[in-house]
Amino acid sequence: MWKSPRMPNCSSERNGFVQVGAEGYFFPNKFKDEAEKYYNFEARPNDVWIVTVPRSGTTCRQELIWLLDNGLDCEQAQRRPLTERFPFFEFPLFMHSQVKAELLEENHESADALEFIEKISRPGYEVLSEVPSSQRRFIKTHFPFSLLPPSVLQNKCKIGYVARNPKDVAVSYYHLNRLFRTQGYIGDFERFWRYFQRGLTRHVNEAQNNCHLSNVLFLRYEDMLKDLAGTTDCRRPRQTTHLSIENFRVNKSVNMHEMASVGILNKNEAGFVRRGGGESAKNGPHTQMEFVDNPKLLKCANEWIEQNVKCFKTI
Repeated sequence: MWKSPRMPNCSSERNGFVQVGAEGYFFPNKFKDEAEKYYNFEARPNDVWIVTVPRSGTTCRQELIWLLDNGLDCEQAQRRPLTERFPFFEFPLFMHSQVKAELLEENHESADALEFIEKISRPGYEVLSEVPSSQRRFIKTHFPFSLLPPSVLQNKCKIGYVARNPKDVAVSYYHLNRLFRTQGYIGDFERFWRYFQRGLTRHVNEAQNNCHLSNVLFLRYEDMLKDLAGTTDCRRPRQTTHLSIENFRVNKSVNMHEMASVGILNKNEAGFVRRGGGESAKNGPHTQMEFVDNPKLLKCANEWIEQNVKCFKTI
């Protein structure tokens, strides 16, 4: 069943939004036409899926998993964009046809740019189906468990879920939605938080309800950061440096350099890789200016987290 709610302040989704599934997750209207194909995507038993709420430490987890499965080959990781090594399953849902047309027009003099825009506009179910069966597929998605293709769980694919402190996620996701023209959020942070908190609880709770499965690993981003050196082996400083936020900011394979080069990223907003740390865990709950400037919202957010997101009561 589809619901078509109003979600103002999003300039790039020009056909509105739909709410999907029993939990009512927000997706661009385009999802209605694509849902069956995503649902019927045939996962393979050796697929690796990273499932997260956006801005929950997804990029770091992707890069770590890819390195561990590819002999800690940082040189190859530097050469090949993460978007190629670890395709984003449903990104094209957010590429409205009018926004795509604008980007193609703006880049009409560059064959490479036009090729890239067409490439990222292809649905993940098409791109991934072309990967040879002999090659392991690494797949990024922000779909909740209830919207994953059923074959993912049926075939016992490896699933890595990462959850992060909700206040840090909300601030980072707010800036991401302002950064990407494909999202085009132009509202204020308080309004964004109201939208955000509805979906976060459901997404994380669905993951927790499945974390008992042997093929599912549920991690908190803050714990992953603490043990990053140990995870990559402290005797390999090259890999630890490669996974640092400081390196991510300048690493063109992970910092969305290609997206920026064709104009998908707004130049007057914060970059794709911002602070990247577990700010609330490291420095207390008063480190994000969006909450510092709105004490009433901070109080409401802390109360909401305490009541709804059990895995973060201690942060």
